[in-house]
Amino acid sequence: MNFHRKIIALGFIVFGFCHSLLAQSSAPASLAYVLQADSLAKTKAEAVAKLAACGRDWIVLDASYSTDEPWTTEDLATIRAGKVGRKVIAYLSIGEAEDYRAYWNPAWDANHDGKPDAGAPAWLLGQNPEWKGNYRVKYWQPAWQQIMLTNVDQIIATGFDGVYLDIVDGFETFEQDGKNFIDDRVNPETSQSYRRDMVDWVKAIAARARTTNSTAIVIPQNGTQLLVNADFIAAIDAVGVEDLFANGDKLQKAADTKYILDFLSAMTAAHKPVLDIEYAKRKPIQTRVRAAAAQNGFVGLVTDRQLKTLGSSGTNP
Repeated sequence: MNFHRKIIALGFIVFGFCHSLLAQSSAPASLAYVLQADSLAKTKAEAVAKLAACGRDWIVLDASYSTDEPWTTEDLATIRAGKVGRKVIAYLSIGEAEDYRAYWNPAWDANHDGKPDAGAPAWLLGQNPEWKGNYRVKYWQPAWQQIMLTNVDQIIATGFDGVYLDIVDGFETFEQDGKNFIDDRVNPETSQSYRRDMVDWVKAIAARARTTNSTAIVIPQNGTQLLVNADFIAAIDAVGVEDLFANGDKLQKAADTKYILDFLSAMTAAHKPVLDIEYAKRKPIQTRVRAAAAQNGFVGLVTDRQLKTLGSSGTNP
């Protein structure tokens, strides 16, 4: 390695170290996760005021206030100004296509049977049977990635502090073999595992976001198996996990929780936040999951599964 390459490499190391220190110093004590902010109040102005006053440290919002009305830079500034050090982060589904997004072409599934029609892009697959309007994608294909990276550009340009990435666990769809799953299954299109494809994808998004905002926060949701990769942990600032201690009002099996906790230990070792999102409705279960999150040093949020409310988190219920 020549002198100039050594200097460049050292620059990347120093940047990564500084970014990591910044993330640690601003770790949140509370969280809001609202994807249907138009349910918070009758108008966007009222929703902005409510979010500004909510007392939460990090607020995850859909990139748009509603399907036909975006957030403005001024909206985000007002929300952010409600608490010192607050971060406002945009939700982005990177492992599925959603038919209510601006990038969607109705001709891709004109008859709404959940199957891509002739002429649909090669990256588009069938509808997720559990979420109508959400379609599986070949997330490693450049054409899909370009759509998402354009969204990342728009998110950062609007003034969000980072991105909250959903369907990071989309690799599991491709690992499924009947009733079983094949860990680290190789993708014949890339000759590497579907998991590595997702790691590389998240890293590409992080790099794109930080091209414009060097301190942009990147948070994957679920897909905790990827935390065995040091380069994945280095690229992210926190991780979100749903249903860790309970599935709604039913406690998770201890073995299932431990399976996820074992992966999350790498985040704890890296001193990066774990965001535990639970959807319990019954008070006794809510109490249990809050206590479990606190015991593990996680940022806990108990909210509704439709993500229409502020829920309760930290000392700002």
